[in-house]
Amino acid sequence: MFNKVLIANRGEIALRVIRTCKEMGIKTVAVYSKADAESLHVKFADEAVCIGPAPSAESYLKIPNIIAAAEITNADAIHPGYGFLSENAKFSKICDEHKIKFIGASSEMIDQMGDKATAKATMKAAGVPTIPGSDGLIDDFAACKKLAKKVGYPVMLKATAGGGGKGMRAVWSPDDLQKAWDSARQEAKAAFGNDGMYMEKLIEEPRHIEIQIVGDSYGKACHLSERDCSIQRRHQKLVEETPSPFMTDALRKKMGAAAVKAAKFIKYEGAGTVEFLVDKHRNFYFMEMNTRIQVEHPITEQVIDYDLIAEQIKVAAGMKISGKNYFPKMHAIECRINAEDPYNGFRPAPGMIRTLHTPGGHGVRLDTHVYSGYVIPPHYDSMIAKLITTAQTREEAINKMRRALDEFFIEGINTTIPFHRQLMDHPAFVAGNYTTKFMEDFEIDPKK
Repeated sequence: MFNKVLIANRGEIALRVIRTCKEMGIKTVAVYSKADAESLHVKFADEAVCIGPAPSAESYLKIPNIIAAAEITNADAIHPGYGFLSENAKFSKICDEHKIKFIGASSEMIDQMGDKATAKATMKAAGVPTIPGSDGLIDDFAACKKLAKKVGYPVMLKATAGGGGKGMRAVWSPDDLQKAWDSARQEAKAAFGNDGMYMEKLIEEPRHIEIQIVGDSYGKACHLSERDCSIQRRHQKLVEETPSPFMTDALRKKMGAAAVKAAKFIKYEGAGTVEFLVDKHRNFYFMEMNTRIQVEHPITEQVIDYDLIAEQIKVAAGMKISGKNYFPKMHAIECRINAEDPYNGFRPAPGMIRTLHTPGGHGVRLDTHVYSGYVIPPHYDSMIAKLITTAQTREEAINKMRRALDEFFIEGINTTIPFHRQLMDHPAFVAGNYTTKFMEDFEIDPKK
């Protein structure tokens, strides 16, 4: 087992990893930017190293600074959390070259699954259902036009290096194709430095359902069932739940088997997520694979009583997994609490938290790094907390979430708490009848 783990991240996920490391008897090193000097992950780690100024490019994305921090503190492993460098093949490789264990996928696995076009080709070879579309990248607009006609409208153009909805365009008719092609490529080039595009059939009334998987270095892989992530805005998830209200036992077994097949095909090591789009007829198609821990991992932990961070660390240390698949015993819902103004287009709202009162009670979990007096910096993602409720049934989990949200007070900044409270009363959500298009029609009531 590792003696000391450096956490190459910030905020709640850094604190989450620190907690598990302490429970496992492992020393921890926090890294932080100057903007995060007062963050809780800095206070609770055994050691802390400042790695640069506030901008991510000069701190949390600065590989030489992180490696230097690991070497001067004698850390023998690095946990990247999610975001930042968690799916950076170069970082994984550099860690390996410096004899520091990267607690995550190898550079080869990240290369194989990180690029969406390559990942799709890999999954087709593995026999996992994929969305009809291009085989690899599209050469030019003429090829794009020909393929769209073959696949049949509507189609979705996607940037191969995309993320967060950038470089994606839905196209409903041939008349709109040229404009979509040009704008998607320009956006992808500006955001990622790569304007490579591929095309897929647009799945109508889709659900975004992902399967949590774990693989070890001995060729074993298992799944830990599904999470429904369909409530999202601009391709950013807002609420997740498990089990999915759309799932059947038969579909769960089929999707779980497909995810395990994918993991075994690439000899996947670590915790990862195979993400699928599921249409209204419950046909499912591989979308992408995240070779890291997910923001929404706590709901899986809650329903099967399983510490995913501990499992990541054990696998990275060379331990075997049982290979047993897990199925949810309870129901859990996660609301992402962001420092955003839901009454004004979810505009980011950094600033000082003057007052904080957090919810508690049976079946309520709160993962956060903020406190009264904490100043939320404007430089990073706006998520400041994850509120998770767990109960025997979905109805009970929703009722518990309503109560927990009513107890959650944050003064000094705007947050998404009012949005989540209204969502918990929305008839379509309560009925479990929602798709990834749900937020297009949702309007928050300013009077509530």
